[in-house]
Amino acid sequence: MKAKINAEWDHLSKVAVHSPGIEMYFGLLDPFASLYERSFSMKDALKEHELLIYTLKHEFKIDIIPLKETIIEQADKSTPIHEKLINLAFKNLHYTGDITEVDRAKEEVEKNKKILDSNYYFNTVLLNPNVELKSSTGTRMIHLHVTENEPLTNLYFMRDQQAVTDKGIVISRMSKPQRRREPQLTKFLWNSLKMPIACEIKDPGTFEGGDFIPMKEFSLIGVGDRTNMSGVEQILQEGLNYNEVGVVQQPKHPLLPAVKNDLMINMHLDTYFNVASDGVVVGCEPLLKNAPVAIYYRENQGEYVKSKEQTNLHDYIVSKGFEIIDITTLEYLAYASNFLCVKNGTIVSVEVDRIVKDVINSLKDKAADNPEIYGNLLMQVKKDYKYLCNEGQFFPHKKEIYQHDIDAYPLNLINLTGGYGGAHCMTCALRRR
Repeated sequence: MKAKINAEWDHLSKVAVHSPGIEMYFGLLDPFASLYERSFSMKDALKEHELLIYTLKHEFKIDIIPLKETIIEQADKSTPIHEKLINLAFKNLHYTGDITEVDRAKEEVEKNKKILDSNYYFNTVLLNPNVELKSSTGTRMIHLHVTENEPLTNLYFMRDQQAVTDKGIVISRMSKPQRRREPQLTKFLWNSLKMPIACEIKDPGTFEGGDFIPMKEFSLIGVGDRTNMSGVEQILQEGLNYNEVGVVQQPKHPLLPAVKNDLMINMHLDTYFNVASDGVVVGCEPLLKNAPVAIYYRENQGEYVKSKEQTNLHDYIVSKGFEIIDITTLEYLAYASNFLCVKNGTIVSVEVDRIVKDVINSLKDKAADNPEIYGNLLMQVKKDYKYLCNEGQFFPHKKEIYQHDIDAYPLNLINLTGGYGGAHCMTCALRRR
């Protein structure tokens, strides 16, 4: 089975997802450190994720590959895969403390390899536990401290651990330490399913799948806080075959101060720009016009030459014949552009009007702590809110959507988006027809 995608608007037929589990609980202990936008209900988030999967599977007949369940299934029916999962788990299991107790615990785990099941080993990789053991006088007087070291709280954002190009799967190297181990599990999945890997980003390169958008004859790669130029260069050499690649510099929102910036609010290209059909894109124009684009043309296999042309994402996309549906700052902050195109002119999107109040309240808290950074942005989103209420046109219920014949399926993802992403971020598109 090979993964391959030419264009973002082609008919989606296979997608990988991960339903969040106990790792989300740990993320909610400190949302900021876990790269979440805000606190939310884990119970309701799980229901929303079920709705997303149900919609893709039953409404659009898309083949769903669940990460955890598939890895466990593959490991249970294949001894070599099971052994590899055990080895990966042991790399993520650490014991410290009294030498006698540590040796006893290690011996016990080693002795019971065949008893401990695949779910145990998957969770070990997921949580990266450190077991600290300290004994005191008396029978089994052992102080047991289990610490989860950077558990994979963002794993349900399955877009980012890889990208799928016209050449195959590109394995990411995540920028943030909180997410660095995630590709261990997704790469394990692809190898278990015997899906070829075209390229794997190596240090010092960083790359995350939310920064990649395929456009048939060309593709876009965002570069900035999450993806660096070393990662881009590795992709150009090994990861794709598009005739042309536009490398998009992460823009600063014009309402943020020049010196201090919040790179999280548009961390990936797909947070402020996306493709709805073969002729229509959606984006926040101030950011599109503020995003410089360097154009690379393919001369030979794995050889791209940078053009001297200077442009921005807005003008570049228009020059390619696309029309732009402009969204307000508030809408893009509420994940309007982070929809999933399931086929040409059909998208699964966030129901923006359900989220905007939480986004505004989150921004109010930031502005209260740092008014010099967020004050102007807060004023703008308040204006946007009044305008959108008066017009009754919160994305995707905008006249431009209907005028461009885009069929939108909005979902209420008010809790899931608290992790900082929408339907596009939560899905790894593997194959499009």
